[in-house]
Amino acid sequence: MTVYEELQARGLIAQVTDEEEIKELINHGKAVFYIGFDPTADSLHVGHFMALCLMKRLQMAGNKPIALLGGGTGMIGDPSGRTDMRQMMTPETIAHNCECFKKQMSRFIDFSDGKALMVNNADWLMDLNYVDVLREVGPHFSVNWMLRAECYKQRMEKGLSFLEFNYMIMQSYDFYALYQKYGCNMQFGGDDQWSNMLGGTELIRRKLGENAYAMTITLLLNSEGKKMGKTQSGAVWLDPDKTSPFDFYQYWRNVGDADVLKCIRMLTFLPLEEVREMESWEGSQLNKAKEILAYELTSLVHGEEEAKKAQEGARSLFGSGNAQDMPTTELSEEDFTEGKVDLITMLCKAELVPSRSEARRAIEQGGVSIDGEKITDIRHQVERASIPQDGLVLKRGKKKFRKIIVK
Repeated sequence: MTVYEELQARGLIAQVTDEEEIKELINHGKAVFYIGFDPTADSLHVGHFMALCLMKRLQMAGNKPIALLGGGTGMIGDPSGRTDMRQMMTPETIAHNCECFKKQMSRFIDFSDGKALMVNNADWLMDLNYVDVLREVGPHFSVNWMLRAECYKQRMEKGLSFLEFNYMIMQSYDFYALYQKYGCNMQFGGDDQWSNMLGGTELIRRKLGENAYAMTITLLLNSEGKKMGKTQSGAVWLDPDKTSPFDFYQYWRNVGDADVLKCIRMLTFLPLEEVREMESWEGSQLNKAKEILAYELTSLVHGEEEAKKAQEGARSLFGSGNAQDMPTTELSEEDFTEGKVDLITMLCKAELVPSRSEARRAIEQGGVSIDGEKITDIRHQVERASIPQDGLVLKRGKKKFRKIIVK
């Protein structure tokens, strides 16, 4: 099986512009490809996971990845898939987020000895002269075509700002700049980025001629992958200080039965032969598949030692109602009033709910327990003296856990 055939078999490819040429480059390790990451937060999340795994997979086959940090495009904000305009970030915040991304990407991609590049589009976008852009790039874009692009449709309903309208041109210019500076001949992105990517391909071909090697390829569920990064209480981050390895493990351990094999196929590096054997699994075997998925991805992001701790902690939790390696929340003396702390405060302090109202709702619906005992009284309080030295386990639903200890 060729590299390209494996990408297809794993369900990673949705659309391409020049399939035979793309096959030739990828299969023979000649692709110099880029994927862009706008620094909208100080950590990557699981919505970026598919792109990072794809970069790693292609690099292992001899191709050269370029991780493009959006220090310039981040100043505008991608309107794709949004109904409102992104909050504008300061240059200082963008620079800080880019630095955080660099550290996390190094776990997936080998940047040594020129095997991969990490560049920032602020290096060329921030120095562009507006009139020069209008003259150099403007003639190659049809406004009518741009307004029909999928990435603008939702924003058109509430009003698309001129600021956001320029995002496609900036992203297209990225491919043009990377082609000229680094010989980048291929770009990857989510299916929601297709119009922006086509713009880059067309810009290169119109500026440099039809023979210019500029190709696009999209990832089949990348927009769905972005949704993977969101839970009821926020995002699932790759930074262990924002999402602990235990919570990261639990997130994948609790994916739906219908999604587990798809995730294993697309995100892990297990041989396809092994994955295909799992396709006949049912019932309790799917729980085993979820453990495999959770362990493989936690090991990839946080290392094998943390993956083992998370797995042992989860098994201990389900087996005996407690766990040494589960994430911990410390209560201080200030959290207690007359030696007691209310359950709503504990849930909020442990970040198991986004608000006090959500905490009340979870308790009333029977979704909260302490050391295995369900609590339905929203006025329930816990005495400081009753909290064991090694802590108690606070649960919300089947997926969220915290060990509560007192400093």
